[in-house]
Formats: sequence, C-alpha cells, structure tokens
Amino acid sequence: MNAEIDLERNTSVAAKFLQETAPDPVSFGVILGTGSGIVAEKISIDHEIDYGDIPHFPKSTALGHKGSLIFGNLENQKVVAMNGRFHLYEGHTIDSASMAVRVMHRLGVRFLFVTNAAGGLNPKFSSGDVMIIDSHIDLMFRAAKISSVDVEFSRPLLRTDTYDKNLAQHSRSIARSNNFQIQTGVYAGLLGPNYETRAEYRMLRRIGADVAGMSTIPEVNVAAMLGLRVLGLSIVTNVAKPDVLDVTSGQEVVEAAELAAPHIHKIISGCIRNASA
Repeated sequence: MNAEIDLERNTSVAAKFLQETAPDPVSFGVILGTGSGIVAEKISIDHEIDYGDIPHFPKSTALGHKGSLIFGNLENQKVVAMNGRFHLYEGHTIDSASMAVRVMHRLGVRFLFVTNAAGGLNPKFSSGDVMIIDSHIDLMFRAAKISSVDVEFSRPLLRTDTYDKNLAQHSRSIARSNNFQIQTGVYAGLLGPNYETRAEYRMLRRIGADVAGMSTIPEVNVAAMLGLRVLGLSIVTNVAKPDVLDVTSGQEVVEAAELAAPHIHKIISGCIRNASA
C-alpha cells in the first residue's frame, strides 16, 4: 500500500510542477528512443526541463538519451516529448520507468507515440527500416512485480487494445505518400543491457518476434491501461544472423537509428496533423 501511496503522491507532485512551469494543456505525448532526437529538433520549444529538475522524476543514463522533457508545438499542436527514456536495466522499477506516462496523462495527453531502436530478427527486414509495433512479447522477467495497483488500473486490459489500429493504418498511408518502406511486426522486450546470444535470437524468432529491444513495454502497458491511444515505432538498427553475429556497439546503434529518424518524424507529424483535423 505504501508503494501505491508514494506513486500517487509523486505523480501528483511532478504533474503539478509541470503544470505550473508549462501551463498550456497538451494532447500529444512522444517518447523518443535511441536516435530519434531529430523529432525533438522539429518541435518549436516553449519549455525544456531537465529530468533532474522535475520532482521525483528518475534520471536517464542510457547512451544517446539527453534526459529532458520538452513542451512545444509540432504541426501547430501542443506536445510534450521525452528526449530520452528510463530503462529497467538502469535500475528503475516498472513504476519509475513508466512514471512519465502517468504524468503525461495528468497533463491531458490522449495520444502517445513511443519510439525505440531495436535489433532486427525478421530476415525480410533491413537496417534502417521503421516497423509499426502490432503487438509485443514481454520477456522482462525481473519485472515480475506488477506495478502498484490503484484506481487507474481498475479495468482489465484487453490486450488487443494496446496499440491503436487507426494510428497504425494512418502511419502506413504516410509512408506510402512519402515513398518509404514501413514494416509491421512484433516487438520482444528483454531486460538488457546485454545484447542477445545466438540461441536467444533463434528462440525469439521462433516465438514470433520480428525485432527485440530493452524498453517500451512498461510504458505502453501503463499507457494502454490509462486509455491512451498508442502508436509504437521501432527503428531496425541491425538484422541478426545467429550464425554470423556481428559485434555491434551502442554508438553504432545510435548512428543507424539516426538514419531512419526523418521517417519517424514524418509519421508522428502526419498522425498529429490527422488527429487534429
């Protein structure tokens, strides 16, 4: 019960601080994963607040994650964007890793765009592809402790509701109109921070995963439980060949993700424009 009370109190305090600092209501939230910083550059910024300045906010330590909350305008709409996220492998609990989603919900966010960089498992994919997340496989076993239960989580979650089908369909239309390829598939979330072994790559492919990463699922689960409309986008940073695994550095993942970031920007901007019409 104490964890539930603390989560409620900390979320309220953080949301109140942000409402006082950036009082304009927002409907669109964005979580920018590795390499997606170009989207932040396209936002006309009203306020940028370091995570360390927000009461009770966790810190982001992962490579390529700036660690700031941006309030501004994109497609003439008010947005709030996380320029960097929180991973379980950084030592965060599920509640900490997903707290920003709860805060966004308090600020009025109804649409959430979640991006990540992920290793490709589907041999039909190529490095630099963007994949719409149609569903996910949760393999973050250390997270066996369920998030603190409160009134916001009182309704059972119908798992087919996790990712918004209309946003996905519109994303495909945006890709066609801008003449770039987009994939659709299943994201497998693992704890990390280590990359997968050959045997793990084979297992993931056999159970139906198209890409694998170390984030997104805690945030998306909370967003869906809060009733937000969610679009999940993965940038494929490399395609695994279990018998000929390449040694990939974190910096190489960042650089590969940055190449596809303009497509991410077009999709998010187009979806915001369509939802606002």
